[in-house]
Amino acid sequence: MKKFWVSFIAVFIAMVIINALIHSLILGPTYQSAEMKNIWRTDMQAKMWIYYIVYLITSFFFVLIFSKGYTGKGIIEGVRYGIYIGFLMSVPMAYATYAMIPIPYSIAVQWFIYGMIQYIILGIIVAAIYGKHEQKTS
Repeated sequence: MKKFWVSFIAVFIAMVIINALIHSLILGPTYQSAEMKNIWRTDMQAKMWIYYIVYLITSFFFVLIFSKGYTGKGIIEGVRYGIYIGFLMSVPMAYATYAMIPIPYSIAVQWFIYGMIQYIILGIIVAAIYGKHEQKTS
């Protein structure tokens, strides 16, 4: 149980940091461009607390699902898990949003790519905390 809670906290913190890097530092100037400025909610900053609730829920289930399928193969297991969850989360987020909101296609592609990178990093974090099972020799 200890590994679960440590992983949950680590994944949550990493998710907050990675999302800040992606959406403030890397994509922030693009979000402020004339092309995109008018698509965002005017009260978006007042609703940012919702993101932290989403991050908590996502982090919890990210670690829960990993813990249920954990096989102890080490970091490579985390990379594989991150790729699976990355596709599960990033494709709908990027491309469903592109279908609904008039964002440039380049933003959808970047959301997909950065999402994949993020979930791979999160998978590595949780796999590193859970560790690798030692091979039994007979």
